[in-house]
Amino acid sequence: MFGKNTVSALRQEDIKSRIESLKKQQVVNQLRATERKVKAHETAHKLAGGDLTGQVLYKYTKGPDGKLYVTGGEVSIKVKEGKNPEETIEIARRIKKAALAPSNPSIQDRVVASKASILEMKARIELSRYQNEFHQKGKYIDLFV
Repeated sequence: MFGKNTVSALRQEDIKSRIESLKKQQVVNQLRATERKVKAHETAHKLAGGDLTGQVLYKYTKGPDGKLYVTGGEVSIKVKEGKNPEETIEIARRIKKAALAPSNPSIQDRVVASKASILEMKARIELSRYQNEFHQKGKYIDLFV
């Protein structure tokens, strides 16, 4: 039969195998958690941005179980001006809302939101100038009652 050394070696192999299995399962669990977070993040952008967003693109990583897991992603957001300052202000607000929709916006998300804020400020300045010019040309009548 088996000697003590053989039984001990079999136990050590069994322990090593179990440890490896636990390590692999831990990596798979981490990959699954990352996948859930990434999908939630990108879905938040997509839902908040609507027609201003492009398709969701994912980056995949192969796990120790041979399966692919989502470990990164992106959704393009169209930063564009409207036909007039009012429309540009509305678009800028929607862009900012989409960029900051996830519970944990990335640095890139914050950059897009900042660009949207600048776009909105420029549109507000343009709108203010237009209103001032229109007012100065006598298109408005001030009435004091």
